[in-house]
Amino acid sequence: MTVEQLADKSNPFMKGKSKETLDAFWGITSYVSGTYDSPSGFVKLNNKITELESTHGGRNKFRLYYLALPPAVFIPVCTQLKNHCWIDTTKHRHSECRVIVEKPFGRDLESSNQLAQAITGLFMEKEIYRIDHYLGKEMVLNLMILRFGNEIFRTLWNRERIECVIITFKEPFGTQGRGGYFDTNGIIRDVMQNHLLQILCLVAMEPPVSVDA
Repeated sequence: MTVEQLADKSNPFMKGKSKETLDAFWGITSYVSGTYDSPSGFVKLNNKITELESTHGGRNKFRLYYLALPPAVFIPVCTQLKNHCWIDTTKHRHSECRVIVEKPFGRDLESSNQLAQAITGLFMEKEIYRIDHYLGKEMVLNLMILRFGNEIFRTLWNRERIECVIITFKEPFGTQGRGGYFDTNGIIRDVMQNHLLQILCLVAMEPPVSVDA
């Protein structure tokens, strides 16, 4: 796939962006293809990043790898990143690397513990971020402000005055190429035990002592 083909597939889902903005975005975008477990693709990726760092970067380098991948390939991908794409910070003191692992982090407690053990064996804890992208949605982020920063709702939002809470999850599309993922993980693991339960927590929890991680 070329960057142009990637742009054609992605542009229809880009909201509120002018053609000039999209052209500028794709002008600084690169695409490198490879398989999850083959070193050759990660060597190509590292070469491309190094090329971009040489052209646009300075002495300080910061690499951020975002893994929006099936949990079954987290370990091989992290291993390849560590072996071929990671900056040796003992030699480059002004450079850093981070890896973001997106949910689901395993499919049960056992596989989650296995993933955690494998990934922490490759990277330092400060180099790992575990996230749920759903919590980054604007509506979800606004729940905290709506509840605790709004004087009207702050005093009314409790069990004495709210009888029922209904959380509705709707998507205007089907699995669309994600069948293999859902066959392995299922919609309950994918949505209910993380996305929706975390929204329920934001709706029903006590005010947090701190919003720091």
